[in-house]
Amino acid sequence: GAQRFGAPPATTLATRPAKHPRRSMTPRQESLPAFTPDTYSSDEDDRFFHSSRDEQADLFHAPDGTSARDGAEATAPGSGWTNGAIPPLSYQYALHPYTRSGRLSLYSHHRRWINFQSSWSRIGQSSTELDAVHSESSSGQSVLTGCLLEEAKTVRALVAQLCECFYRHGWATGTGGGVSIRVGGPKENRPYRVFVAPSGVQKEDMVGDDVFELDMDRNVVAPPKTPDLRQSACTPLWYVVYRHVPTAMCVIHTHSMHAQMATLLDPTEKATTLKITHLEMLKGVGNHSYDSVLEIPIIDNRPTEDLLASQLERVILKYPKCNAVLVRRHGVYVWGDSWEQAKAQCESFDYLFESAVKMKSMGLDCGLVPVSGTYREEEERNDGKERGVGREGDDETMQAEEKKEDVAATTAAPAFNGAASSDNQIDLRLATPTTIPLLPRDAKHLLLDIEGTTTSIAFVKDTLFPYVLTHLDDHVHNQMTNDEIIDTMVGLIKDVQSLNHDHPTKKELLNGTKDIPASLVQLLLNPIDDDNTTAILAYLRLQSETLSKMDQYKQNVLSLVQALMSHDVKGTTLKSLQGNMWKRGYHSGQLQGHVYSDFLPFLHWCRGPDPTADAKTTQDAPAAPPVRISIYSSGSIAAQKLLFRHTPHGDLTSHFHSHFDTTTGNKKVSSSYEAIAEALGCGAKPEEVVFVSDAEEEVRAAREAGMVAVVAVRPGNGRLSERCKREFPVVRSLLQLCGAD
Repeated sequence: GAQRFGAPPATTLATRPAKHPRRSMTPRQESLPAFTPDTYSSDEDDRFFHSSRDEQADLFHAPDGTSARDGAEATAPGSGWTNGAIPPLSYQYALHPYTRSGRLSLYSHHRRWINFQSSWSRIGQSSTELDAVHSESSSGQSVLTGCLLEEAKTVRALVAQLCECFYRHGWATGTGGGVSIRVGGPKENRPYRVFVAPSGVQKEDMVGDDVFELDMDRNVVAPPKTPDLRQSACTPLWYVVYRHVPTAMCVIHTHSMHAQMATLLDPTEKATTLKITHLEMLKGVGNHSYDSVLEIPIIDNRPTEDLLASQLERVILKYPKCNAVLVRRHGVYVWGDSWEQAKAQCESFDYLFESAVKMKSMGLDCGLVPVSGTYREEEERNDGKERGVGREGDDETMQAEEKKEDVAATTAAPAFNGAASSDNQIDLRLATPTTIPLLPRDAKHLLLDIEGTTTSIAFVKDTLFPYVLTHLDDHVHNQMTNDEIIDTMVGLIKDVQSLNHDHPTKKELLNGTKDIPASLVQLLLNPIDDDNTTAILAYLRLQSETLSKMDQYKQNVLSLVQALMSHDVKGTTLKSLQGNMWKRGYHSGQLQGHVYSDFLPFLHWCRGPDPTADAKTTQDAPAAPPVRISIYSSGSIAAQKLLFRHTPHGDLTSHFHSHFDTTTGNKKVSSSYEAIAEALGCGAKPEEVVFVSDAEEEVRAAREAGMVAVVAVRPGNGRLSERCKREFPVVRSLLQLCGAD
């Protein structure tokens, strides 16, 4: 093929100045005659790459017949290529096939990956193409066992090739990440040998000469030819995998951004696992199918990788079905029974991590079973039953399977659930389809609860409440004036008196269950109302002039707060006191408000287009009017604003039109919602207000007042009754309310 292009220029690579050495060939270079369907073989590669420099030079001749060896300049190692300059070639030849016949030969039976086995590994040993779950790979035996030096050379080169591949993926930048491959073992009647990548080497520029060869005791069998290298910092962790997963023959460590971000989906960073279900790529991680629940353990990062060994060992034994472990704020370790399987699983895990992060940004939880739009075994059985398909005993089988599914639904947890509350995943699976209102098509006003709707119940129960109880004594004794203590005590007494007679808090305080002084019991028994509050306050202030009385009042406040909080009473004075304490916590940085990931994009949707947007764009695509968002929570208005002012997304309070708390009325009474509708200017048309809450009694009260009520189902919320799920629309993300027309 070289003659078609005419005579090449007189200057050859051998005589061309070596000022600008290149790693790639020029466009005019042509293929070697050996690259043809009839003559190409790997022997030609070996002949060129394994021959001496003089022999290579003799293979190529300039047009005048002189050898490329004649007049060739000496080049220093490291010039152009990592380990030396490009060998001298004429324009007549190139290393890669550019002709059609050469490419056809190469892509017909020459794979791109270096391998040392007799066949290409296929994921899924002894399985069909229709199997839902794959576990082992069907890799061939090594064909180089007769020449261990050749096998070692091949595996070293493969490690370098994999590292370069992972660098291209963005998984091994900054010399991070690495690969380990194990060969031999009992199946081949010889000891294991482990090949590990070095530390601190540019992964895209690695060569086989950089790789260490070790035995199973981590003794160096053959050091790398490149001097002054150290074993990868991951080496102790690779050996943890090899010891506890006997089938593992390759371990990969990456610093994938998707893996790192997946460990941060839990804002508390306390989650020990990441759960993912109903994604197709679950088939690619081994031991799981599309509808399985994959549980990936997460361990905490440490200053050096060897300190992760004990954590890694523990989770490998605890989660034997998972072929990966996430390291928080760091990356992931993945293994397989062949290098091909480990690579394929690493790619599949990364796909799932990216999906989990993007689903979270959409307000979706990757660990929850979809409400609809996906395959369900029970639907298939019902279809069969309607068609009359079945045989004797099918009814019993169906009942057993349905019972099994119910148990699974109540035991499988959402992806992240920091609250010690009930698992409500079944609420999504069994929800009866109802019409979900769309904003602003169906309403211009939206009234939102906070706990379980915009903010995790876990945040309130596990962060805010403990903060109050922990700092209560200091707040009462050091932060409150005497008048504030007396006013708070009287307000808390009124909170208790407003409870039903059979309320556990009231019974405990009045029946002697709580260890409180008789004077406090006497105050609780004497009704305090608007008519006598002033007189009672004056009397108590007079009594407080003695030090012992003031100390008693402080103790009364402590006892009342603890009693009310033990049963989560929504008292007005209690909420005001909590709000004042949380204010200190937010301002000091000890507290940061939590909102679900869908909340910020939802707020942007409700606000409408940017008022500074181009006028022509707005005219071409007119946006719907904005939706006015108001908050109605049992927490005080001050506490509400504190939470939304100190979120990870900054101050969100500008997005809200109004705030309401229990000073407007009890959240379980319809008159409260009537008053709110009147305040919003919708007194005559309360149906123009959509109220969203996780509490059944609240949505019923809102519906009685004429509002459109929607139930929020968030991870960790309390379970819903079947009646509630039949009567009210159920959403798991506020983004489901978004609709233009």
